[in-house]
Amino acid sequence: MAPGWVVVLLLVKSAVTQEEAFVVSERCMKDTNTFLWEIQQDKPNEYVVRMFDAFGKMGSNVEAGNVNQPGAPLQCRSAVGPAFSGKYCQVFLRQGAVQYFVGICVPDSCGEEDVKSLVTQNKLQVNDKSMVPPLPPILNNQSDQEMIMTHCLSDRNAPDASDVSCLFVCCIMVAVPLAATLFTALRKLEQSNKVTSLVDVSSSNSLNFYGTMMTNGTAPSEMNGRTTEQNYSTPSVLCFPQSCVYGCLQAFSLQTTSQSIFSSSSSSSPHGGYSSLNGIRVLSLLWIICGHSAQFPVINNLDNYKTWRRTVESSSVYVLAISGPVFLAVDSFLLLGGLLSARSLLSSIDKAEDNLSASLVANYLFKRIKRVQPLHLFTMCLTISLISLVPWGPYWFPFIDTMMDCKSYWWANLLLISNLIPVHDICIPWTWYLSLDFQCYTTTPLLVFLYRLNKRVFIIVAGSLLLMTTVASAVVTALLKLPVFQPSTMTSENYVLHYYVKPYTRYGPFLIGIMTGIHLKTKKKPLLRQKWQAALGWFCCLSVMALLVGLAYVLRETPAYPSLPHALYQALHRPVWALSVSWIILACEEGYGGFITNLLSLSFWVPLSNISFACYLVHPIFIILYNGLQETPIHYTDINFMYLFFGHLVLTLALSYILSLLVEKPYLLLKWGKN
Repeated sequence: MAPGWVVVLLLVKSAVTQEEAFVVSERCMKDTNTFLWEIQQDKPNEYVVRMFDAFGKMGSNVEAGNVNQPGAPLQCRSAVGPAFSGKYCQVFLRQGAVQYFVGICVPDSCGEEDVKSLVTQNKLQVNDKSMVPPLPPILNNQSDQEMIMTHCLSDRNAPDASDVSCLFVCCIMVAVPLAATLFTALRKLEQSNKVTSLVDVSSSNSLNFYGTMMTNGTAPSEMNGRTTEQNYSTPSVLCFPQSCVYGCLQAFSLQTTSQSIFSSSSSSSPHGGYSSLNGIRVLSLLWIICGHSAQFPVINNLDNYKTWRRTVESSSVYVLAISGPVFLAVDSFLLLGGLLSARSLLSSIDKAEDNLSASLVANYLFKRIKRVQPLHLFTMCLTISLISLVPWGPYWFPFIDTMMDCKSYWWANLLLISNLIPVHDICIPWTWYLSLDFQCYTTTPLLVFLYRLNKRVFIIVAGSLLLMTTVASAVVTALLKLPVFQPSTMTSENYVLHYYVKPYTRYGPFLIGIMTGIHLKTKKKPLLRQKWQAALGWFCCLSVMALLVGLAYVLRETPAYPSLPHALYQALHRPVWALSVSWIILACEEGYGGFITNLLSLSFWVPLSNISFACYLVHPIFIILYNGLQETPIHYTDINFMYLFFGHLVLTLALSYILSLLVEKPYLLLKWGKN
């Protein structure tokens, strides 16, 4: 089985067909001959030794998947000779069923087409032996190599106009809160100095006035009213001007934003009274970070990919680390999004004297955009900037090639429709969820309107939508023969392209969340009245969750033909998971959660929940940076992956806290017009 990155690469990007050999440029051929001649000398120059040593070489454990031969990019680029310097390139090859890349170091006068010709024509030889040899026959039945493509790592990154613009935007978005913080601190210091000065003056006047009154025979008690009135009038003189500019500066200052994150009270939580939602949100986020920490190295960086695959497919213990129905946590997020969107809209309607107007809906959608887009766009600009600034290693290719799409398809992120374009064109691919969430979010006003208009009509429409999204998932799975087990999905572009990111297949959990939110907001009496009802509900809930995980292992093989079991599972497992999580929320809110309620309602979750959105956007950047900077492959073991997860988590929490303070929270606290 070929490594996952090659499969993804070949499916997402069209493979370069074998073409007639190009003529190597004169300068490249001359420098290459000089390099090859120097190698064979008794005492070759140091830069030649560095270049030769930087070539990728076959390692051990090829049977377990260690087929890539990355070489040493930094060592190659550090080789500087009198006529040329080292240039690191990757040659992507196919040998029978095995696909791999080899890192080579050539003179910097050679371009990618020159490198292709040098390898195809077998020009890179020392003592009649190829410097890019095929895998030996004992490891591969096919000895002939087939060229797929070549790719060279530029010697230095040259930011273009878009890179500079994005970096400028990031700097401005960070500079404004810092300036507001400094301004607020100076104003408070000025206020403090004025208060101290007025107190001193007031004390001096009081003593003089007291002496005068005693001389005139007036008791101090007779002046109590005037003294109190004078003291109370002071703050109105000292109050800061309530202008729009100052209000904005206050919203952007760290003095204000830090209070909304540090507080662990339920009132500061974005979920308000539903305290169990904090724990569910954070645990779901940890599941996603754990899955991505395991998934991203698997795409390209592992030296024992086959070992990893056999391990995760053999045990349900690895359901948290990319196996089985991985990322059901995303459906938990969709459920919470639907629940909170319904509750938020119903609360706004109550404040508007039970009036669902067009302006109220517009304000409701605008608040969502204000909630999502500032940090989303900052992350996009930060990612584009990093591409041109980071000295990438041999494993940069799959990631940087995907991120470069930001320069062509940034508008899809701006309009929140990135999940509707081909998945390999999505700018920072993990932001597909934000587009899906907003598209689902726009349906909440219609469903709430139908609920208020006629409950029977609401039930019919909601039921029809749930049935439609379920049927759509089943049909797409059957027609395209999609897998349901994560490792297999790496060989199926259609899984992501037509199923995983589309609203017509992922709407079910959000719809269930809307119905749950409406019920919790409008219920007149508890749904659960007896302990046996709660016990039965918990038994069914936990059993169903375990069944969903177990069935994924039963159906882990990708079907070769339209499969009814795969179609039914794909159609039902996400809505059923959402129903199970809804039960947990309902049981906790009605007092039947026991220790689970206590666990999910810990104040510890609230600050983490406050920065969860930033964590979701930031954590893939750390993972990609770590993988892209590696010069050697990562060896899969449980302990290695555990350390990767905790390392990415700590860095994510630190940066997410900073970005929440500087970028996300100011726009949430910013009010338009009078409050």
